[in-house]
Amino acid sequence: MALSQSIFSTFTSRRLDNASFPLQSSAFRSHSLSTRFKKTRSSVTINCAIPQNDNKTETPIELRYPAFPTVMDINQIREILPHRFPFLLVDRVIEYNPGESAVAIKNVTINDNFFPGHFPERPIMPGVLMVEAMAQVGGLVMLQPEVGGSKQNFFFAGIDKVRFRKPVVAGDTLVMRMTLIKLQKRFGIAKMEGKAYVGADVVCEGEFLMATGSE
Repeated sequence: MALSQSIFSTFTSRRLDNASFPLQSSAFRSHSLSTRFKKTRSSVTINCAIPQNDNKTETPIELRYPAFPTVMDINQIREILPHRFPFLLVDRVIEYNPGESAVAIKNVTINDNFFPGHFPERPIMPGVLMVEAMAQVGGLVMLQPEVGGSKQNFFFAGIDKVRFRKPVVAGDTLVMRMTLIKLQKRFGIAKMEGKAYVGADVVCEGEFLMATGSE
């Protein structure tokens, strides 16, 4: 009798122990997952709420863009080109490669004499004046001021493939590049390629045939 009670109590305790382990393990896992979920939610909420520390100060717009360099100022340009007001349409040369190319700018302002008539309600720079300004830049290339100027004049001999891409309005800065493609010294004829920009946009382009002649 004592032996049977001992066996029964041992068997009962083993069943209870075996039954209790899964229950305890499941409860522990549930508690652990709940705790981790709460921690995860808490950490995500905290991370979303933390403001980003941005110590970078934005550069003021007036200091953001460098000024154009000056290779030739207006006084040097006037010593080379024969044009005068109101037909001198080059304000500054910003790059110059003797006998090869030049880049110059024309500051287009509402005070330019052509705006009252072209047009009063919408001031647009005439295309023919853009071509004229580009031709003057070409003249700076041909007259080669680096050797002290020239006694020659230059004239249009022809223009070809001229295209006007966008209007140029008051307030724009017209940047013009003229590149010498071919020069016939015997006849004094030069073929040049020109492009004019406002910002990164091409506003005018074409091919120029120009001739030089002595005074």
